Amino acid sequence: MSDLRQLRHFVALAEHGHFARAAEAVHLSQPAFSRSIQGLEGSLGCVLVDRHSRGISLTAHGRLVLEHAQRLLAGSRALTNAVSQLGNLASGELHLGAGPFPAARLVPRVLGRFAELHPAVHLRLLIDNWQQLRERLLQGQLEIFVADVRELRGDPLLSVNPLPSYPGVLFCSPQHPLLDCHPLRLPDVLAYPLASTQLPAEISHALRAVSGREALSIECDNFMVLKELVSQSHVLSIAPWDVVAHDVSAGRLATLRLEGARMAQGSAYGIVTLAGHSLSPGAAELHRLLLNQQDESDLPIMPD
Repeated sequence: MSDLRQLRHFVALAEHGHFARAAEAVHLSQPAFSRSIQGLEGSLGCVLVDRHSRGISLTAHGRLVLEHAQRLLAGSRALTNAVSQLGNLASGELHLGAGPFPAARLVPRVLGRFAELHPAVHLRLLIDNWQQLRERLLQGQLEIFVADVRELRGDPLLSVNPLPSYPGVLFCSPQHPLLDCHPLRLPDVLAYPLASTQLPAEISHALRAVSGREALSIECDNFMVLKELVSQSHVLSIAPWDVVAHDVSAGRLATLRLEGARMAQGSAYGIVTLAGHSLSPGAAELHRLLLNQQDESDLPIMPD
């Protein structure tokens, strides 16, 4: 029967694609590493990798074992963390995720508070779109994430707790020509490229219906990159008010008011965990802090 040590070695081999690099990553000599992989293949009674001059490739058995190995290792880490955190959160680590918009403001505020209260817990944050975060959660690589939950509501595998929403705004650089256009109409806006994070299906379809073309010219899940792109060009973007409010107030960005149109890209933040699974003490504490994060006294008022 395979053990967790062998599974860790196999996951490292799959990640690095080469015996020598994987052996170095797990601090083993190459012969010892090779014996570990051969032992795993022997215990499972199948060939997991095809060896060739450029490295290795996984067999069909290898791909199946990799999927289960990642889940088993994630479960082992979760158990270790839950036990080490039990009682006083004096140790352990917490793997969490965030979508681009929550990662721009909400999540840093809450993580700062968490770190002040529990400095001994090691936090690992992954920023990605909701699809990738969902996959990581199901694979056991994350315990909790915050993202746009429009596409996740009703998923039987997930538990979703909605968070307060913010209206959407169309924003641009402070020097954009459209700021002198009154009234601003849809054809004026469509003359410029639109950039955003991955859009929920309902918003993408709505934009495609009014524009008659693909909704986005540029898709990027790094919101800091998007803000810099917009501030330095005539590219437009859409986002919830909370993530651009301070930049607009400081004059780094500006908002556009489209005549006769309602901006659809409001926020739909939510906390997502696995349905039917109890949270580790660290994840439960983060969940509590997220739900209680309601102080918006520092958020500038949205312009009319």
